Amino acid sequence: MPVFSKALRSAPARRSGASLLVLLWMATSASAGTLRVGPDRNYKRFSDVARAAHDGDIILVDAGDYPGDVAKWTQNDLVIWAPNGRARIRADGASVEGKAIWVVEGRNFTAENIEFSGARVPDHNGAGVRLDARGTATLRNCYFHHNEMGVLGDADQVVIEGCVFDRNAPTENLGESYYHNIYVWGPSVVIRNCLVHRAAVGHNIKTRGTTNYILYNKIADEEDGTGSYAIDVPDCGRTYIIGNVIEQGPMSENYDIVSYGAESGKNDVKELYVVNNTLVNNGRPDGAFIRCRRRAKLRIVNNIFYGPGDPWLGGDVSASSNYIVGSRRNEPRFEDPATYGFHLTPDSPREIVDRGIPPGVSSAGYDLTPKYEYVEEAQSKPRATVGPLDLGAFELGPARKRSTLDADVPRTDAKKSKRATARASSAKKTPPPEKTPPPRN
Repeated sequence: MPVFSKALRSAPARRSGASLLVLLWMATSASAGTLRVGPDRNYKRFSDVARAAHDGDIILVDAGDYPGDVAKWTQNDLVIWAPNGRARIRADGASVEGKAIWVVEGRNFTAENIEFSGARVPDHNGAGVRLDARGTATLRNCYFHHNEMGVLGDADQVVIEGCVFDRNAPTENLGESYYHNIYVWGPSVVIRNCLVHRAAVGHNIKTRGTTNYILYNKIADEEDGTGSYAIDVPDCGRTYIIGNVIEQGPMSENYDIVSYGAESGKNDVKELYVVNNTLVNNGRPDGAFIRCRRRAKLRIVNNIFYGPGDPWLGGDVSASSNYIVGSRRNEPRFEDPATYGFHLTPDSPREIVDRGIPPGVSSAGYDLTPKYEYVEEAQSKPRATVGPLDLGAFELGPARKRSTLDADVPRTDAKKSKRATARASSAKKTPPPEKTPPPRN
């Protein structure tokens, strides 16, 4: 039977900074250059424009394929944008300094609507993008797949928004454990509205950030991902995990799903906030959804824990209003868990619907209330705000809620799971849409 835990003893918004249109206007008004890349442009390749660009330039890229077109960006305040469809870079054996398809070293860098694939280097950690940056490094609406590492590196603030990461791992030497979809660090790390899935051996997300915002993502092994942790925060730090769908699959190589402090407590602040997530264990039954290995404060509120395993182990835990069920018989009445559809339905039980509590604020004054919810593929939408919060990553919404939550109201049986073929077909739909992104405030 489900266990409803009663009380036991603001990250950046969805879109940060100005939209790229505003950035373009600002750059133009400051007399910065606008450079164009494409088969019929003055600059045919990224490597050409990287040598010609200056601080503050805007680089507009035509959609299409740019094979073997690796580049190093040393300029400050640079924006690279493919406004009319994705620019696809396949490494084809090329790399910058034996590191990555792109190496970023300037201050304040933004890239949007770029695809990175095929990075391979002698050290087996070839990244789509290697960040050795300063200021804010922003990657938005990008697609990283079949590299040895998706994104690797640091900046003063790393922002990864609306991106897809899929199957980033070496094709050989998989005995090591440093192959991750995302591996970043720095004073501030923001990962939001992303689809991060099917890592191999390594973690889907690994961050050594001092402050981490992991918001409104779908992080999943699915049927054939062989990754380790879904989220690894090895050095502690103030970490917010809010509004995510987090799924561990049957081929995962680790016991636990979210790991905190596994390597050190080097970050002075040791606080973990886990709020309004849907955590699903489709893997081994002998681990924990959340494991803390340091003397840290954990606030665990309004989550759904679905599947076998301990909901949390270690740390000084304050837990309230969590729905915990150890079986996988769809007691939460999810939409279709066989195809990773974990939205609530009108048949979801009253222990979930409208049972969330106001999560309050962190010790730093950050509002823990979920503002958005994840939307396929690598997008989000505002979360409904009528009435009390539902538990988990998704709000049922007033239009779909039953007129009564009385326990005596009969509920229909959950729909039968679709066949594995449908599940595999759904898992193939991974790239974010190739379209001009909406303005982001």
